[in-house]
Amino acid sequence: MEGETSLFETSEMVAAFLASTPLLSESWSLCRSTTATAASAETFTVSRAGDVSYVAFSGVQAFGVLDPGCGNLVAVDGGVFSVLRHHVEADEEAEEPVMVHAGMLSLFHSMLKYTNFESQMYEIIKQSKSVVFTGHSIGGTIASLSTLWLLSYLQSISSPLNVLCITFGSPLLSNESLSKFILQERWGGHFWHVVAKHDIVPRLLLAPLSPLTQLHALLQYWHLSMTSAQLPVTGQDFCSLAQNAALRQDIVVQLPDEEKNRLFLFVLACAEASAKAGRSGRCSFFWPFGNYVFCTNEGAVCMDDGAAVVNLMHLMLVTGNASSSIEDHLKYEYYVEKVSMQFLKRTGFVEGEFFESSYEAGVTLALQSSEIASHELVSGPARDCLRTAVRMGRAPNLKSANLAIALSKITPLRAQIEWYKASCDKSNDQMGYYDTFKLRGASKRDAKVNMNRIKLAQFWDSLIRMLETNQLSHDFHKRSKWVNASQFYKLLVEPLDIADYYRSRGMHREKGHYLKHGRERRYVIFDRWWRNRKVGEEENTKRSRYASLTQDSCFWARVEEAREWIENVRSESDMRKLAMLWENIHKFERYARKIVERKEVSRDVLAENSSYSLWVKELSELKSQMHQFPPRFPVFFEGESAP
Repeated sequence: MEGETSLFETSEMVAAFLASTPLLSESWSLCRSTTATAASAETFTVSRAGDVSYVAFSGVQAFGVLDPGCGNLVAVDGGVFSVLRHHVEADEEAEEPVMVHAGMLSLFHSMLKYTNFESQMYEIIKQSKSVVFTGHSIGGTIASLSTLWLLSYLQSISSPLNVLCITFGSPLLSNESLSKFILQERWGGHFWHVVAKHDIVPRLLLAPLSPLTQLHALLQYWHLSMTSAQLPVTGQDFCSLAQNAALRQDIVVQLPDEEKNRLFLFVLACAEASAKAGRSGRCSFFWPFGNYVFCTNEGAVCMDDGAAVVNLMHLMLVTGNASSSIEDHLKYEYYVEKVSMQFLKRTGFVEGEFFESSYEAGVTLALQSSEIASHELVSGPARDCLRTAVRMGRAPNLKSANLAIALSKITPLRAQIEWYKASCDKSNDQMGYYDTFKLRGASKRDAKVNMNRIKLAQFWDSLIRMLETNQLSHDFHKRSKWVNASQFYKLLVEPLDIADYYRSRGMHREKGHYLKHGRERRYVIFDRWWRNRKVGEEENTKRSRYASLTQDSCFWARVEEAREWIENVRSESDMRKLAMLWENIHKFERYARKIVERKEVSRDVLAENSSYSLWVKELSELKSQMHQFPPRFPVFFEGESAP
C-alpha cells in the first residue's frame, strides 16, 4: 500500500483552498444580485475586481427549460463551439457525439443572439487577466456553456486569459462525451460545481422528467422564493414581497407532503440506478463533468470522477428527506458561509482514533466533511466511494508509468523485427520485407519474427482496452511518447499483418480484402492518434532520401487489390465493370507514383521482385497488349481511349 499512502492527496485540500479564497463568497454574492434583477429581464451581469472580471447568470430566467418537452439531449453546434466540431470530425468512432440539454442550449443561443454578451466577452479578453463565470440553478448551466464557448474561442486565438466557472446547485448539462472531451482537453480544472448536501436540482436529470407531474409547481416555488429573497423590504416592494409570499403559500398547498415525498423517492431511486450503472461502466443519460464540491454543515468534499460524483449524489440524498431536498436548493448562501467558516477551524478526530496510513486518515476526513455519520447505513458505501474517487485520481498516472516500463521491455521484440527487415532488404532474392514474410518458410528466424508480431499486438491491444475502460489518463492518446510509439509500431508491423492475411491461406478469398475486412481495430485507432497530433514544421520538409518505413502502412494491401484488378481486367467482358476496374487501377497508379516520387516509401517497395514492382510490370504488359489486340469494347486508361 506504500504507493497509495505516498501519493494520497485528500479532497479536503482542494476544498480548503477554494474556501480560503474570496472566489466562493464573491461568486455567490453576484449570483444573488443577478437574481434580483431577473424581473428586469437581465440574464447576466458583469462586474470587475481588479484584473478579474465576474460574469453572473440569473437562476430564474427560464425555469421552463426543465419541463419534460425540453429535456432531450441534442448535439452541440460546431459553429458556436468550434473546438467541439474539430473533436467530432477527428473522432469518427466515438459512440455518440457531445450532446447537451436542448432547453439550456436554446437559452444560451438566445443570449448570444439577443444580448450584447459576445461584445462584452471581447472587452473582457482585452482588459482582464482572469474571468469567472458563475450562476445558481439554471444560471449555472448557462455559466458552464459560456465557459465552454470562451475556452473554445481562446484556444483558436491562443489567449493567456484564465477562465474559471463556479456553479451553485446547477442541473446536469450533458452526456458523458462532453466529460471525456473536457478531460482530454485538460479543461476539468476550469469547472467547479458547488452542490448542497440534499439539493435535488443537481440530481434531477438523473431521472426522466416526463413522470414528474409535481415539477412545474416546484419550479414556480423556487422561482418565487429566489426572487422574493432578493427583494428590498422598503417602499413599493412591500407589495411585491407580500404577493410572492401569498403565491408561494398557494404553491405549497398545491404540492402537499405526499407529492413532495413521491418526487423525492423517485429521484432517489433513479440516482441509485445511475450510481450502479456508473460503477459498472454504463453511464446514465446525463453525466457530470469537471469538479464537484459537496457542501454540508461540516465542510466540503471535492471529487472529479464522474462515477464517484453520481455515487456520492445518491448516498448523500439517502440521508435527506423530501423537505430538505427542496429547501437545500435555496440555502447556498448558508453553505458558502459555512464552508468558509469551516476552513478557519481545525478538523479533528475522536480521541484515541488511529489510522494505518495518511490515506485512511484522509478518507475519514472526507467522510466527516460529507456529514455522513459512521452509524448510518450508507457510511460504508460512502467510505468506499471516497476511496474509489481517490484511486481513480491516482491510478491512471501509475498505470501510465507502468506501461512505459512495459514498452521498454518489448523494445527488443521490435528491434528484432527491424533487424529482420534490414536483412530482407539486403537479400539477393530482391523480394523485400513484405514479400519475404508473405512467402516465409519454417525457419527459426521467420517463426521468431511471427511470434514477436503476435506479442506486440497483444501489448497494444491491452493498452487500448485500458484506455477505453478509463484506466489511463484521458489525454493519454495525445501524449507524443505514445503517439510516436504507436505510429512506429504500425508502420513496422502492419505490413507483416497484411502479408500474413494474403499468405497461402488466402483469408482475403474467404473474408474479402484486408482494408475492409481484415484490418485490426488498433491500426484504425492509431491512424486517428497520428492524424490529430500537433504537426511540427520539420514534418512538412521535402524528403531527400527514401523513408526507413513506408509511410502508408496499408500500401501493400492496396497493391494486393490492384493486382487482383489486373487479373479481373483480363477476364471481364462487362463494359461498365471493365471501366470501373481501369478507373481503380489508374487511381492507384497515380497514388503509388506520387508517394514514390515524394520518397515516402521504403526501398523494399522498389525491390526488383517485390509485389509492387511485379504489379508495375504486369500493368505495363497489359497496356501493351491492349494496344496490340484491341478489345471488343473501348476502355480508358491514362485518360485516353483504346479503340
